[in-house]
Amino acid sequence: MASGASPRSPNILVIQADQLTPGVLPAYGHSLVKTPHIDALAENGVVFESAYCNFPLCVPSRASMMAGRFAHNIASWDNAMEMPARIPTLAHYLRSVGYNTVLSGKMHFIGPDQEHGFSERTTTDIYPANFTWTPDWIAGERFRPTGVNPAGVVDAGVCVRSLQMDYDDEVEHATVQKIHDLARFQSDKPFLLWASFTHPHSPFVTTQKYWDLYNHDDIDMPKVPPIPVDELDEMSRWLYYAHAQDLLTIEDEHVRNARHAYYGMTSYVDDKVGRIIETLRATDQADNTIVIFISDHGEMLGERGKWFKQYFYEGSVRVPMIISHPGTYKPGRVCEHVSLVDLLPTFMDWATDGNPPEPVSPLDGHSLDGLLSGGDERWDNTVISEYTGEGVIAPCRMIRRGEHKYIYTHGHPPLLYNTTQDPLELDNLAGQPDVAAVEAELARDILVDWDPATINDACIQSQKERLFIQETTGGEPNWAYLSRPGDGSRFVRNAGATQAKQKARYPFVEPTPFER
Repeated sequence: MASGASPRSPNILVIQADQLTPGVLPAYGHSLVKTPHIDALAENGVVFESAYCNFPLCVPSRASMMAGRFAHNIASWDNAMEMPARIPTLAHYLRSVGYNTVLSGKMHFIGPDQEHGFSERTTTDIYPANFTWTPDWIAGERFRPTGVNPAGVVDAGVCVRSLQMDYDDEVEHATVQKIHDLARFQSDKPFLLWASFTHPHSPFVTTQKYWDLYNHDDIDMPKVPPIPVDELDEMSRWLYYAHAQDLLTIEDEHVRNARHAYYGMTSYVDDKVGRIIETLRATDQADNTIVIFISDHGEMLGERGKWFKQYFYEGSVRVPMIISHPGTYKPGRVCEHVSLVDLLPTFMDWATDGNPPEPVSPLDGHSLDGLLSGGDERWDNTVISEYTGEGVIAPCRMIRRGEHKYIYTHGHPPLLYNTTQDPLELDNLAGQPDVAAVEAELARDILVDWDPATINDACIQSQKERLFIQETTGGEPNWAYLSRPGDGSRFVRNAGATQAKQKARYPFVEPTPFER
């Protein structure tokens, strides 16, 4: 590996939201949502208009992002799959060239290794670090994962306090304090500081302050109304039942309430972005710090009648990606397709003045530096996202290339959309003669280095093993990262995860009958 960072190596500050779809941000065209601090980053930075996660679910998305590799290449199958300590992450790579690497907030690592190359964590995590949320494909399509809370839509609205606010206020405080500490006590080497929030993740609740930023009657409704169950593609039908939508009646007012609260939650995150950036400026560290704003995946927000993530539709699989460092990159917009696995090689380019060492294992991402600088003729304009998590019962995968998106669901017909001509993804072109060549090419390429039958067997075997351990031990060991006494039982941990989420807000809301 390289002996050290370049003398010009910048600090890197990553601010990550959770379940934030780019479509609600003014930087991506929304006219109602109030995010002045994210807007300022966009105005002074590079906005990636077509950025994707590589797995629309928290744990595999973050593991893939950290490793710079597709989820199947590190066997990250679902929200209860541990990431082996032997897999190098972007934190390891940056440490190898002299960076101080600090994580503040959520990364949802599963397993004994809760650092994965970060030299310091300033807070605990928020969700289970063990096998509590293991799916069960053998149980069939109506298996409902423990971590799913579909009542978060029908119970949306105003609260005095929520568990997520408890967590994110702690993350903000720790991040701001760390920026002060870095200014005072560390000047001999650059830093990576990762501030990762859990907002605007469901359930959809916010305080009166943020609710009142919006006139309820102004809240826009989904562009695509609910699609009848018998007209859904197979993956969407599986998720319809997994999200308990067959047991809920979601009225228009529930939809408007949930979207209203989500907009308030997004403004809440924006305020935290503003305070972090202001602290960076106040400590004279802004000029040598590249700021990245991203999310781990999106949120359907009622489009097509769907909620949460896990889909390959744009609301779920696209993410905001804004990179701001005016002294290095001119403000602008990039339309090429990029994804979260591209962050690791990009960071290493920055750290080494464009002379990164050879990676110790193959990477699936590519440096964004050329696109940031105005263009990259070698960019293949292709992204891959995959899904083997809770809610489905077979491997699923998406390839996006140019204006087309191809979705593979193992054992079922494919979907093919032209997202330029059909941005709402309503016209499935699969099987049509005029796109036969495109379909054949994408159908071939989506299976390169990805064998769905082998992956199907690996997922089921892994689920059997983890479910056996979970049932045998009752949820132990805990593995929660401990930054202070009691962290092993704070927030949403282990076998009590469902109960903890039900009581996550004040005033308390009685759970719907199917949750009891």
